[in-house]
Order: sequence, then C-alpha cells, then structure tokens
Amino acid sequence: MAKEFEPNIIGFLCNWCSYAGADLAGTSRIKYPPNIKSIRVMCSGRVDTVFILEALRKGADGVLIAGCHPGDCHYQSGNYKTNRRIRLLKKFLNDMGVEPERVRFEYVSASEGQKFAQVVTDFVNQLKKLGPTPLKEIA
Repeated sequence: MAKEFEPNIIGFLCNWCSYAGADLAGTSRIKYPPNIKSIRVMCSGRVDTVFILEALRKGADGVLIAGCHPGDCHYQSGNYKTNRRIRLLKKFLNDMGVEPERVRFEYVSASEGQKFAQVVTDFVNQLKKLGPTPLKEIA
C-alpha cells in the first residue's frame, strides 16, 4: 500500500500577530498537522514574491503567508501590500500553469490560535488534493 502524500508547507508568519497566534495554538495544545515549517518575519509586507517562488521551486508544496488583520498592522500598511502582492502572484502562477491555490494569504491575530490551526489543517487538505508541487527543482 502506497504511503499517503503529506504536503510540505513553508509558512511566513508575521511576528506581531500570526506567529503569536501559532504560538497560542501550541501552548493551548490545539492539534493541527505538523506539515508547516514556520519562518518568523517582522511583517507580512516583507515577504517578497521571490521568497515564495523559491520555496515552491525548492520543493514546498504550498506557501502560507499570514499577517495582521486589516487596520492592525504594526507597520501601518504591510498587510495591504501583501494582499495585493499575493493576488498578482496568483495570477502569474496561473499563467505559468501552476495552481494558484498553492499560495495562501490569511489574516491571523495573536489571539486566534484556533483559527491558525484551522487554516493549516484546511491548507494541508487542499494540498493533498492538488498533490506534490510540479515545480520542484526545475531551474
């Protein structure tokens, strides 16, 4: 019997909100799949599309970017910039024949540990349906 595909997810998490939300999920012992490897960034606005594309190229099956809710960004507009950047990136991925669903942007506050766990769980299930990334080491 073949082993079930387990997606590899890279998560870029805002220091002030999303990383704290992930920490709350852990300290509250909320269960979610261990498929995510978290990278703490000071602001989701600092996540360049090159980082996302490189993660996909190097074998990540999906990339999660999580930031503060609109109006709550510690750097005023980082999450707004990220939202626009991700929408453009998804159009680019679609044009290149890569499923845009492999990239996900979510607003998760420091008090939303349950939401963080649910986002990761949903993303893992979505990526299982898509299967492994077609981009692994193509360059």
